[in-house]
Amino acid sequence: MKEAVRYVSTNRDLRGVEGIVPFTERVSFREALLLGQAPDEGLFMPDRIPVLYPDEIRAFRGRPYREIALFVALAFLEHEIGREDLRRIVDDSYDFPVPLERAGEGTYLMRLDRGPTASFKDFAARMMARLMSHFRGRDARLNVLVATSGDTGSAVGDAFRGVEGIDVRILYPRNEVSGRQKKQLDTIGGNVQALSIDGKFDDCQNLVKRAFADPEFERFHLTSANSINFGRILPQMIYYVYAYSELCEKDGRIVFSVPSGNFGDALGCEYARRMGLPVRKLVMATNENDEFPRFLDSGVYKKVSPSRACLSNAMNVGHPSNLARFFDLYGGTVDRTGNVFRYPDRDEMRKHIFSVAVSDGETKETLREVYRRLGILLEPHGAVGWKGLEVFLKKERLGGDTAVVLETAHPAKFPGEIIDLLGITPELPESLKDLDERSGEAVELPADYPTIRNFLLDTLRTR
Repeated sequence: MKEAVRYVSTNRDLRGVEGIVPFTERVSFREALLLGQAPDEGLFMPDRIPVLYPDEIRAFRGRPYREIALFVALAFLEHEIGREDLRRIVDDSYDFPVPLERAGEGTYLMRLDRGPTASFKDFAARMMARLMSHFRGRDARLNVLVATSGDTGSAVGDAFRGVEGIDVRILYPRNEVSGRQKKQLDTIGGNVQALSIDGKFDDCQNLVKRAFADPEFERFHLTSANSINFGRILPQMIYYVYAYSELCEKDGRIVFSVPSGNFGDALGCEYARRMGLPVRKLVMATNENDEFPRFLDSGVYKKVSPSRACLSNAMNVGHPSNLARFFDLYGGTVDRTGNVFRYPDRDEMRKHIFSVAVSDGETKETLREVYRRLGILLEPHGAVGWKGLEVFLKKERLGGDTAVVLETAHPAKFPGEIIDLLGITPELPESLKDLDERSGEAVELPADYPTIRNFLLDTLRTR
């Protein structure tokens, strides 16, 4: 059996930095999952990356998605969970299709919108919820805090709804989610409570991170369901392996274009490449929150603050949490507030990653043009990913390689935009058809940490 994977903090080397005591321990996946964030406010990441060999990847062709999920997850978890327990978790997590839709010569659209909340976040949230339930221990109540810019919250809420021993609080920016996203969040109910914050997503994210660093909350066993938790990243490696195995011939390479906000989805691709997947280029397409493409161009990182409100609202992030992991993988260090202590190897990063910012105007035009030419209905996030691939292909020809654009949400979650741009009403998927009949309200709170802190201290449970 191979050596167990352990997890380290992205802030482990920040000695002499005011307010940070570096966490230098190596912890298990269970510890990283249940802690969510390292004690020094860094993010956990594996100390080694398991390898997928070419013959193993080729053997996946034609296999069910859940079999690939089991294989990839076991590479990280074989020392911590039995194969049959993990198989049950995987089988329960992935009972929906993963369509790969042809969109031209050598180009495909991977629709990750067929889960119970019609978002790619279902892939990560469902597996993570079941792993947390497995690892939490019989007598330990967990309190999950999650910030969402749109789809994360509903996916996490649905995944954890009714899970014994786990309560969930979801913070979302009141004026920056779509009507349908808000309805999904407000009406989950039960052990899941939505908190409507008078601020932006970055405010929600920082409020959650401050709570994790607050010693007053230690007795509540706080953990995260955002992509600051490595339990969200691991499941997001799987669909890249699945797409490659289904679409590419022996020795073929692949380009993935990923709509990128908090960078967890793109990070899954980066890890899959490092495991051995033949990824020619990871295209990270952002909206007008362009801090990362500007960094790749200039070599200087400056966060966007406040973040810019765009049509692709789930990507309205001015300083992506997972940038800390990207920097670490390429030899750099950046903290949760955007302070860079050591820059990564940008030349090496540019070999593997291409990034471009897509304006709202370009998003609208792409959505219209793709529907007109190909009859393919995108939504704003998928349109950003599509445009990102178009820009990349003007610089580098695809040749004999394959390209895949990730569609991360169902168009029916954005009916107003689709009606305005195309004059059609997208059909609701089965999972959303009863949405208008659901009831429930969020708790409205200001973007003020003392107020949030007092609310949580009054309402969280320890048993």
